[in-house]
Order: sequence, then C-alpha cells, then structure tokens
Amino acid sequence: MTDVLSTLEHLSGASRFRRVSEKLYVDGDQIYQDAGISFKASWFSVYYVLAKSDTPLTVTTIASRIGFTHITVKNVFRELESEELIIIKPNPLDKRSKIAGLSIKGLQLLDELEPIWQAFSDALGSVFEAAHPNFVNMMNRIDDEIHSLPIYERIKQGVPLSIQILDYRPEFKKHFYTLAGKCLLGVLDGQLETEDKFSLRNPVKAYLSTGGFVFFAHYKNEVVGCVALKRLDDKSFEFDKLFIKPNYRGLGIATRLIERCISRCKENLAKELWLQSTLSMPQAHRLYLKLGFNDRQDPPQMLVYDRTERIMCLDL
Repeated sequence: MTDVLSTLEHLSGASRFRRVSEKLYVDGDQIYQDAGISFKASWFSVYYVLAKSDTPLTVTTIASRIGFTHITVKNVFRELESEELIIIKPNPLDKRSKIAGLSIKGLQLLDELEPIWQAFSDALGSVFEAAHPNFVNMMNRIDDEIHSLPIYERIKQGVPLSIQILDYRPEFKKHFYTLAGKCLLGVLDGQLETEDKFSLRNPVKAYLSTGGFVFFAHYKNEVVGCVALKRLDDKSFEFDKLFIKPNYRGLGIATRLIERCISRCKENLAKELWLQSTLSMPQAHRLYLKLGFNDRQDPPQMLVYDRTERIMCLDL
C-alpha cells in the first residue's frame, strides 16, 4: 500500500511530525505499562519541568519553558493531579492563577522514571542517528525558524529565499579565493601566510584530497560564504577559512556553515572539531561559545598560524 504522506514531501510536514509523535507516545506508554508505572508519555515535559524546579510553577511559566500551549499544560495538570502526582494551590502572587509542584508521591516516582527515561533516550538516539548524525540540531533549527517567522506569516509575506549549503564543486573554486582570500588579505595587511597561499589557490589538494571538505553558502543566486573543513586525524577536524560577504552578514549564514561542519564531522565519527581565531573577532567568538566551543591548547596534529591568538574545540 502506498504511503500517501511520503508522496507529499513538504506538504506532509505537520502530518508526519504528528505520526512520529503518536508512535513515540504509544511506545512510551507501553514502556511505562510494562514497568508497572502509572504514567503517560504525554505527561513527560510538564512533569520533568516540575521535577527540576525548586519552587511550584504556574501553567504560564511551564508553557513558556517547553513551548506548549496554555491549554495543553492545563490538561496535563488535571491528569497529573488526578494521579496525585502534583499538588495545585492558589498563587499567592496572583489570585487569578494557580501554582503546582510535585507531591510526595510524584517525587518518589522520579527515581523509578529516570532509568526508563535514559533507556528511552538511548533508543531515540539510535533512531535519530539513523536519520542524521546531527538530527537534534536540525530539530532545534526547525523550532527556531518557526519561532522567528511562523508558517502563517511566511505564507502572508511570501516564502523567503532559503540559504543553501553546498559541497565543493569545480565551478566554486574561484569563489573560495574571492571570499576567503580577499578577506584574509585585509586582515593580514596584504601578507598571506605560506599555508594560506597554497590552500586558497588549491582547495582540492589542501582539503579534499586529505579527507576534508569545503562548503559554500548559496543565497539569492550567488555564493555568499564559504568554510573549509580540514581533517587533522581519524577522530578530529578543524574548520578553516570561514568567511561571509559583508553585505550578507547577520543572516545566520556563518552558523549554517559551522553546523554543516559539525554534521559532517559526526557523519565521519569524529570526536572533536577545532578552530583557530584572532582576538579581533569578538562577535565570532560569541557565536563559537554559543555553539559549544571552548578554549583549548592546540593539539599536536594542528598547524598553528602565526596570526592565531585563540584556539577552541567542540567535543562531538
């Protein structure tokens, strides 16, 4: 039998998310039942937030923390209260609302639930890895995109042009030097280092032939950014030559390029992603920290540039 939703591509997005969600909830409920625990998978997010809070919380607070609707959280409240897992009281700070916290029974249940959650997390991880090594980050990006510009607004305004991240092609070679080379010349007062002179003119030999990659950002029918992913050894890479055209900065293109580097590292079972930088790039450093990079000493397999003032690494 033909799967109708699979033939609809993007149009089936919401329906397929719902289908996957329903399957996960059904399996979750079965796991709790087999363990002899009276708990529903649909309660998890609300219960978890309450379990990790030192003080009772309102419906509005929980809804904002997990991104659910007010009515959804309120319905879960009712079900948790009927199971005597939470205690609901009037809010002393606002008579119009109520606050909830775990009951003694709810707190005691936490010890039984946590091992099940870990097993469920491991199983989900194997499913997500089969789909894409960086699936969680992809979900985060979908969440962020819908939050920043909801589908309703996109349709009203017209679908915006998307940023495409493309692998190296021979016709992109000239753009690598145009983007990275010109920017580096400005940063280095016209004096490129020896490695720069070679890699900018020979990206295939410098990166691809040694097991690395080169990516380009394509937007509005032009190449607007690039980054190289240099293989350091079997378990580590370094991203290099990250540059965006000045008039296209601030659109999240650098983030998309770095995320592609992270995804490709995970696809190749790498454990570390390194970078080198100068202290004159505080905005870039904020982005690196946001993505999880931390300061480290340079590894022995890294060729450190003379200009380098900061070395960072992301554990994958």
